Amino acid sequence: MSESRRCGLVAIIGRPNVGKSTLMNHLIGQKVSITSRKPQTTRHRIHGILTRDDCQIVFADTPGIHTGQQRALNRAMNEAAMSALSDVDVICFMVDSDKWNEGDEHVLSLLARAGDIPVILVVNKVDRLDDKAAMLPLLDKLNQRHDFAEVIPVSALGGHNLDVLEQALVSRLPEGDFWFDEDQLTDRSLRFMAAEIIREKVVRQLGQEVPHQVTVEIDLWEDGPRVTDIAATILVERRGQKKILIGDKGERIKSIGTQARRDIENLIERRVMLNLWVKIKAGWSDDDRALRSLGYDDSRQS
Repeated sequence: MSESRRCGLVAIIGRPNVGKSTLMNHLIGQKVSITSRKPQTTRHRIHGILTRDDCQIVFADTPGIHTGQQRALNRAMNEAAMSALSDVDVICFMVDSDKWNEGDEHVLSLLARAGDIPVILVVNKVDRLDDKAAMLPLLDKLNQRHDFAEVIPVSALGGHNLDVLEQALVSRLPEGDFWFDEDQLTDRSLRFMAAEIIREKVVRQLGQEVPHQVTVEIDLWEDGPRVTDIAATILVERRGQKKILIGDKGERIKSIGTQARRDIENLIERRVMLNLWVKIKAGWSDDDRALRSLGYDDSRQS
């Protein structure tokens, strides 16, 4: 073991759509977790890996913790998020600088489970505030509710103060050798990443037209001499959702495929032939067995 090196696990938690995936992607310097303006875009606990000369931070980007667990999918996402609180070295609790709601309150109440794990309060989107002093009442209130190791204002999207956050994390990591190769960015497979890229394009294009009852399965992955052939199925729950997803004369699914193919080519650094299919799998998002078969179980890594 190299005593001069540090390595450890950092959990990023918060309510849905607070910027957790954006923060991790910008810290690492490359897109690992998919993003959109739609809440609950992240569904799995995804490990992103940031390696410097003398340290390696393994981030657990989690689904947004939210109240109400009526559907099996919501329960699976909350379980993935809460499991990130165990056996980590540092927790980043992320909140908006100008917004506090019951979702934030719920996550704050769960921090009692963290025990003696240091929690850094990461206040996001400070670039939106003309008067930075406007967030002081919120910070005072939160400091009275939990003994935060540090409070760091950032702009995840703009990159403001991320170097300060990185140093705060590194200083709290244990000494030890790196867990992953220095050029590795995530512990997820390329197939998983490709499926997530396709799902991101669906979520971004459709907005509120098709709710979260959409998931993606990779059916074929063949690396040829010059081109990688990939076939994927987009699963929806109702016939109307399938019709919206395909679009008039197939234009919507074609656009999704074009955007996804470009990102996958950037990911694997070779040409891709991508074929997308849309199928109906009624009730998959409220079926525990179906969710396990689709990979919504963080005890198994895709």
